[in-house]
Amino acid sequence: MRYRNILLIDDDEDDQEIFLAALNDVSNAVQYLAMDKASEALHKLSSKSLTPDLIFLDLNMPFMNGQQFLTEIKKDEALKNIPVIIFSTSASARTVQETKDLGAYDFITKPDNFEELKNVIKSYLDLS
Repeated sequence: MRYRNILLIDDDEDDQEIFLAALNDVSNAVQYLAMDKASEALHKLSSKSLTPDLIFLDLNMPFMNGQQFLTEIKKDEALKNIPVIIFSTSASARTVQETKDLGAYDFITKPDNFEELKNVIKSYLDLS
């Protein structure tokens, strides 16, 4: 599947900017939105004012963390089929398993370098 409408939920503004730069290097045919509050993203998704094909989700955020967001989105019939890729610095085997048990499509540890980030994004966009 080709994903063309991506939502990143991450409270770190620097990570948002780096993700956008990598995405722009990979493809200019993708719509991108970053949000820093999972609860706000959930509200917009539920009200259908956001309709992403794919969500990249950080775990460690204030107020509503990534696992709480994932739990809520998977309860909603209209939203539960949107693939959610956990995109976090946390990478313990337990955390990975917990998020997959909650319905995460995949778990990616945030790459240390820009080229690796571009490769990760490219692999999910199904681009050659």
